Amino acid sequence: MQYRTLGRTGVQVGSLALGAMNFGAIGRTTQDEATAIVDTALEAGVNLIDTADWYGAGESEEMVGKAIAGRRDDIVLATKANMPMGDGPNRRGSSRRWLVTALDDSLRRLGVDHVDLYQIHRWDPDTGDEETLSALTDLQRAGKIRYFGSSTFPAYRIVQAQWAAREHRLSRYVTEQPSYSILQRGIEAHVLPVTQEYGLGVLAWSPLASGWLTGAVRRGREITTSRAAALPERFDLSVPSNQARLDAVERLAGVADEAGLTMIQLALGFVTAHPGVTGALIGPRTLDHLHSQLAAADTVLSADVLDAIDAIVPPGTDLAAHEKFDTPPALLDPALRRRRPN
Repeated sequence: MQYRTLGRTGVQVGSLALGAMNFGAIGRTTQDEATAIVDTALEAGVNLIDTADWYGAGESEEMVGKAIAGRRDDIVLATKANMPMGDGPNRRGSSRRWLVTALDDSLRRLGVDHVDLYQIHRWDPDTGDEETLSALTDLQRAGKIRYFGSSTFPAYRIVQAQWAAREHRLSRYVTEQPSYSILQRGIEAHVLPVTQEYGLGVLAWSPLASGWLTGAVRRGREITTSRAAALPERFDLSVPSNQARLDAVERLAGVADEAGLTMIQLALGFVTAHPGVTGALIGPRTLDHLHSQLAAADTVLSADVLDAIDAIVPPGTDLAAHEKFDTPPALLDPALRRRRPN
């Protein structure tokens, strides 16, 4: 396992980190399976575990807590808040009122007195940066969190939050967690230049592109990945963007074969090769999935292989831009980009 510094924190984390979204109902992973996955990952040198209150309505956090019991000090523990945790209008978002409650709930489920990294799961347009950052700074000073970060923020919101922290003399986000893979490279054009400028650590989620880059999705084969069952529209080959992804996957498979790599090694090696990326978040449902992903822990792609990838999916290109979560609201809602008549 390669270790890198998480932004400017001084904390060392592996180039692969364990994402726990599939623990519980989402991935149908039992507690025994989750514990075995955590055991194996830690033995392989993974030292950062990432979860969120929203995953399985808290179930993932509970399972992570049981899996790490007795070895908390060996783990960089990360969780998130902001997504809906019930029907109440104030049981979500990034207000001080909710974050204080959400963190206490997460600590209880995890069975710990602090988390190392507390992340805002999505940008909340209804809450000002000063409100959120002041709450997070107070929670940090109270010893309940060591650092805090953002997740899937548009580049301009990352910049704005950095300036707000400086203006109001508050602690700042030290990490960003964006979606990044060979098939979704848009962050290379905007997010990664910003995170590098401000020295943020980057933990990339969905490096296997929801299963497209596992080797299981190929032309002429039935698509059987769990993601295809959960999100069939993302694998519907009548959709032009999905056809574009399949075309790219076929060409990438040739690159992997020529380099003597699995598709998973190619995909994870690509993500961890970018100098702005600290680590790739893997989210195995089973031990077999984990072993296939850990095989990429020390994969280093040659310049020729990276050039071949660039020729298939150009830098800064998203093959399915409509699936991104960092699109400015005005691009999604026509009313926000049209001046109202006087």
